[in-house]
Amino acid sequence: MGNDSAAAIRQERRDWMAKHRELYLQSGGTRGHVMDISEIGGHPFTTHCLIKVRGRKSGKTRIVPLIYGDIGGEIVIVGSKGGADQHPDWYFNLRADDHVDVQIATQAFRATWREPEDEERHRIWDFMVSVYPPYLSYQRSTTRHIPVIMLEPVETIDVFTEADHQSP
Repeated sequence: MGNDSAAAIRQERRDWMAKHRELYLQSGGTRGHVMDISEIGGHPFTTHCLIKVRGRKSGKTRIVPLIYGDIGGEIVIVGSKGGADQHPDWYFNLRADDHVDVQIATQAFRATWREPEDEERHRIWDFMVSVYPPYLSYQRSTTRHIPVIMLEPVETIDVFTEADHQSP
């Protein structure tokens, strides 16, 4: 794949994510939670959450739509960035804070986060590949270790609004 093709795909993905975030926020979470992403290798009923992180350098608040899974009441998200060689910015921003705000459909909460290790990480990774099979090809396309993040809700908060997201 040429650089122009890769750049076009990245831009298309950014545009799709911006529209997805807008749909989720404008509807208060009644739309955008479950999406059909079978055209890109996912399932017809794939669940998405929003995470809200503060930029570790800019201080700006960003809201990012992500595929998620649920294991025993903990929410699982993956820092795949489509198999890019760098971690997503939201991952670095998340690591700079003890908590992260999460919205799932019409409910929002503050959560603590952790990165599972060893056997637990392998088990959770396999689960997330079953949720979204392209994660496997993403891992094969990069030498970096794709992060798996576990989120544990600690308190209920207000759902996100469009005003909460500050564009770059």
